[in-house]
Amino acid sequence: MNITTPNPSLNTKKSVFKTVVTNLTFWVLIAIISGILLGHFSPENGVKMEFLGKKFIQLISLFIGPIIFLTIVLGISGMGNLKKVGRIGVKALTYFEVVSTVALAIGVAVAYLFKPGKIDKSSLTFGDASQYTKGASEHFSWLEFFLSNFTLQVLLAAIICGIALNFYQKREQTILVLERFSKVVFLGLKYVMYLAPIGAFGGMAYTIGKFGLATLIPLGKLMLCVYLTMVLFVFLILGTILRYYKISILSILKYIKEELLLVLGTSSSEAALPSIMVKLEKMGCSKSVVGLVIPTGYSFNLDGTSIYLSMSVLFIAQLYDVHLSFFEILTVIGILMITSKGAAGVTGSGFIVLASTLTALHKIPVEGLAFLLGVDKFMSEARAITNLIGNTVATIIISKTERDFTELNLDPVYEE
Repeated sequence: MNITTPNPSLNTKKSVFKTVVTNLTFWVLIAIISGILLGHFSPENGVKMEFLGKKFIQLISLFIGPIIFLTIVLGISGMGNLKKVGRIGVKALTYFEVVSTVALAIGVAVAYLFKPGKIDKSSLTFGDASQYTKGASEHFSWLEFFLSNFTLQVLLAAIICGIALNFYQKREQTILVLERFSKVVFLGLKYVMYLAPIGAFGGMAYTIGKFGLATLIPLGKLMLCVYLTMVLFVFLILGTILRYYKISILSILKYIKEELLLVLGTSSSEAALPSIMVKLEKMGCSKSVVGLVIPTGYSFNLDGTSIYLSMSVLFIAQLYDVHLSFFEILTVIGILMITSKGAAGVTGSGFIVLASTLTALHKIPVEGLAFLLGVDKFMSEARAITNLIGNTVATIIISKTERDFTELNLDPVYEE
């Protein structure tokens, strides 16, 4: 009688295979590669896939308002201490301003050192930037920024409701209802996230199909500088901040790899907003800090966008051979410290902010924005990823300073 002995090696291989093929990260990566191939070899069909990326982002966007509102209201009402709410808010805004200013300075320094704008101008192709700069070249309106920024509106409404709930007699019953509703919203989000590969495929196929790989060559130097600067910022600046609290930046990046790939495919950090909030809570950050810092950071802590904006201003100046004095460079940083806070939630946000900044300087032609049209889409992934990492680190740091951080937990959240 033959007895078949189980093969441990075979079982291990099957287990690894099952883990890989059932991992959302694997399918998002496959979708991104497929999108690049389709866009490159069949541009017409690649461009037609744009609706997949847009529809996915629109679907995710439906969850952003409810999740921001519920997490902030529950976070503030759950604290029961309004002084703590104010303290966290002040800490967060101070951190945002300091770190984003460092990002601006690094962007200016790299652009000044490597001079990406000193290239063969005969190879550049202009686009029509008027649709992005219309209405922005005269002035930057904070009122218009607020009225067009849905995230900021929900954030303000949630803060008011959270504070008011602390004085409501039936506070406990209301919180219980909101918590149940919150679970339903996050459950719905869990199933929507299974569509992430489709959204990533559509976004990447459109990008490559629309602009092509060859069009990146003339402006490759600028792209390389932007990407290298953001890598430097993430590992040197954010990595150093985390190291102070004995946390490795690499371990954090590994933990949020699904969100990073999703942002890479969709070119939108908003697509990862709901899931990153869940992961930060699982990691050990308190719900109240996550609920306040992440939504606020999406409007006021845009490290990647700050780097891109500062480098773009100097890039355009170099294209037109406009010399900027040290004082004028400091002026650029000062203006962007304010205008970069309006780079979220506004249609054509990056170009609006750049146009308003260039106009304020009265020295660099606003028309130079046309140079950026061909590669802006490709740099948007780097901006969005850096923004996401920056807000993740900010939440961890604020939780640490509040001593409201449980034991660090970097176990997978979505993998089963």
